[in-house]
Amino acid sequence: MSEQVEEAEGATDELRAFFGLAWAPIEHFAQMLVAEGELRGLIGPREVPRLWSRHLLNSAAVSAFVPSDAEVADIGTGAGFPGVVLAIMRPDTTVHLVEPMERRVAWLDDVAEEVGLDNVRIHHARAEELHGRQTFDVVTARAVAALEKLARWAMPLVRPGGELLALKGRRAEEELHEARYVLRKLGASSTRVETVTGLPLEATARIVQVTRSS
Repeated sequence: MSEQVEEAEGATDELRAFFGLAWAPIEHFAQMLVAEGELRGLIGPREVPRLWSRHLLNSAAVSAFVPSDAEVADIGTGAGFPGVVLAIMRPDTTVHLVEPMERRVAWLDDVAEEVGLDNVRIHHARAEELHGRQTFDVVTARAVAALEKLARWAMPLVRPGGELLALKGRRAEEELHEARYVLRKLGASSTRVETVTGLPLEATARIVQVTRSS
């Protein structure tokens, strides 16, 4: 791990063990973020010291909820959270990174090339532009919008029997309650909030799981 990232949160054996075979590419991605993230307007200066706990590990928590060989869309992927992290950890999946901002798309192109992500497809588009054109086994999102609004963009992209996995903060349960009628109208058959703990650096994640009826 680079000295900058080491100083930010400390490179530990725990991190290496957690990421396993994904360690080298995830470290490369982290180094790119430290070197260019602030300059390219992807992360703020305060985010570098908590890059691992707040962003990379939080995003990595989604991996365990994605089925084998899934086709995934990460909408509003921004700097690549959680889509790039998922693509690195799960080479069996195909991850579509959906991002409307041109400068972020340019960044994602650079990341895919430098890290060597053959399982990534990049879409310079808003999520709603894909409605009626393509659906996915899983749709992921992080820090995009409140769940009630996010559902309108994401659920039309979820295949019957598939899932929306939305990374949320402390208001996850509240957002799910507020979105219950919209979700039902959009075909949700079940919903729940999963809290992921036991991650390195005491990182945690809250994932709202929404299953679309078959």
